[in-house]
Amino acid sequence: MQRWIEDPRDPLIPRCFVQAELDEVGDGVNRIERLAGRFAAKEAVLKAIGIGFGAGVAFTDVMICRSPGAVPEVRLSGGAAKAATALGVTAWKLSISHAGGMAMASALALSTKNHTGGS
Repeated sequence: MQRWIEDPRDPLIPRCFVQAELDEVGDGVNRIERLAGRFAAKEAVLKAIGIGFGAGVAFTDVMICRSPGAVPEVRLSGGAAKAATALGVTAWKLSISHAGGMAMASALALSTKNHTGGS
């Protein structure tokens, strides 16, 4: 991930992150780890609703931001929002960890509908 983020020839950052996410991450020492954590969170969110990137869903359709209590929040738009709405998703539980150059995330989609996952 660090190689992709630091490569000026690869427009990974504008393809994957909206400006609000970049503003929250900032330019500090842990910038790469924080971006990797948000990238992992975006993937976890889409897996929780049984879809992937592509086919009408962009990386920027999933925005990961912090609430006032520093708890990560999920905000969806476009194809991701459409898929979550179809499943009755009403809330998210999201966990992001990053340390030592590694990042991981898990996401739970809470729904009003009885659904077993997948498409």
